Amino acid sequence: MIAKTPETPYYAVVFTSLGKDIGEDYQNMASEMEKLANVQEGFLGIETAREAIGITVSYWKSLESIKRWKANVDHKIAQDKGRKLWYKSFAVRICKVERDYFFNI
Repeated sequence: MIAKTPETPYYAVVFTSLGKDIGEDYQNMASEMEKLANVQEGFLGIETAREAIGITVSYWKSLESIKRWKANVDHKIAQDKGRKLWYKSFAVRICKVERDYFFNI
């Protein structure tokens, strides 16, 4: 599903990963993190594709919102498990969205 975002500007966190053990435990944690992010102040939406390369883009109102999400206790547990169990490597990119446009049929 394409996230419904507000008028620009807003922020995007692009998380790209190469997994090593993407099983049911990972899927459950990803689902829990999405639910948790949904109740964080400043969270705007999320888009995810998980195949050979996993890509998750989350949208945020401000850089402060992103910092609070990164520091969330439950999110920190997921980050730690990701480093130990699920990822071979990953990259996090934080971007300011200046302009966007959409197409729908």
